[in-house]
Amino acid sequence: MLHRRDTRDVERNVRGEPLKGCSTDPLTGFYRDGCCRSGPEDTGSHTICAVVSAEFLEYQQMIGNDLSTPIPEYGFPGLSPGDRWCVTASNWLRAHEAGVAAFVVLASTHERCLEVVPLEVLEQYAVDVPADPSSIDGRADDPRRGA
Repeated sequence: MLHRRDTRDVERNVRGEPLKGCSTDPLTGFYRDGCCRSGPEDTGSHTICAVVSAEFLEYQQMIGNDLSTPIPEYGFPGLSPGDRWCVTASNWLRAHEAGVAAFVVLASTHERCLEVVPLEVLEQYAVDVPADPSSIDGRADDPRRGA
């Protein structure tokens, strides 16, 4: 089931700027419009634009949030390392607390996530996505991980 939403107000990212798109391949967002928009229907707050790594995907599967297996009837392709995806703020925070958080595209991360995750924490994982995001291997010794 796809959710679509027409919004008149400009939605903002965590920097207070207009929200930018996260991904159209795979097509992400609670409303499947490529953006990490949020609204009252999005009770899970799919607001963080994450660049997923293998360890992040493994952890999500371990906590019961399988992001790797395709579910075509819901328009979900299954994710691979390097994909950008709008993840829930609470599950991203759980991954952070476990030491396996995904990198975050701040310009594409909705301000609503700040209700759950402090900006200072998100900034530790901020990344400009390279032209070939598959080059992100999710190594724990990356200095942006704040080890």
